[in-house]
Amino acid sequence: MSTPKFFIISGTSGSGKSIALQVLEDLGFYCIDNLPASLVTEMASRVLGNNTKHHNCAISIDSRNQDFIGDLKTSFDSLKAFNVETRVIFLDANDETLLKRYSETRRKHPLSDENTSLLEAIHKERKLLEHLFDIADRKIDTSNTTPHELRSIIRDDSAHANEQSLTLLFQSFGFKYGNPNDVDFIFDVRCLPNPHWKPELRPLTGLDKTVQEFLSSHSLCNDMFNQIRDFIETWLPHFIADNRNYITVGVGCTGGQHRSVYLTTLLKQHFTNNQSIQTLARHRELSH
Repeated sequence: MSTPKFFIISGTSGSGKSIALQVLEDLGFYCIDNLPASLVTEMASRVLGNNTKHHNCAISIDSRNQDFIGDLKTSFDSLKAFNVETRVIFLDANDETLLKRYSETRRKHPLSDENTSLLEAIHKERKLLEHLFDIADRKIDTSNTTPHELRSIIRDDSAHANEQSLTLLFQSFGFKYGNPNDVDFIFDVRCLPNPHWKPELRPLTGLDKTVQEFLSSHSLCNDMFNQIRDFIETWLPHFIADNRNYITVGVGCTGGQHRSVYLTTLLKQHFTNNQSIQTLARHRELSH
């Protein structure tokens, strides 16, 4: 039997924590929302004990937990006594997105009151959860993510979490739509020949064979792929040795349709051959 998983979901209010917890519940996790941090060790002992039917567990800790936040470090340190895989997933979105979501739902922020505006509450919340952000194994920016996409992200991240020592995600995107905030590295490939200026290629994407043939015919594209590949291969063993669970590599072109998609696909195919890691690919602009 695989090692039991113990996931902590945290982040700003309105960033999608409830969706993440629902996905984990669908995957068979025993889930508890807003568990006081001081009860983490006792809950892990009860839920993952030898006499229960539960093998994996997930809890949500957020700003509603403010009276117990100080207990976090002690509680997390005590989890080391259990033979479980512990992972912290932190969700966030930019201020504009969070303000819009609260406006649409008309819900009250847990830290807002007559003396604290919504924006001030959001900033206070980030400060309160700073320790969780710092220790998070996975940080997810949901500013441009639909609920459906977030569900896919959580499923991909969690379904095979302990089958490989590290998950490597390649994400294509378009700079014109904004930089992703949840990546560890960004490679700018806008200097490469652009299929957009070929009328017959413009409506296609980097997943189409004719676009791939066009880009592969240019030595600059091959050089870019080789150098990104070599960089990752050089440093990947060091990240694994440092017990990193997740690395996200962003590859960006102007619109996120052709060049970045092409290179992201090639990189994913190349690193899939590495049996010690879980390799994923997402194309941010193709999902809209």
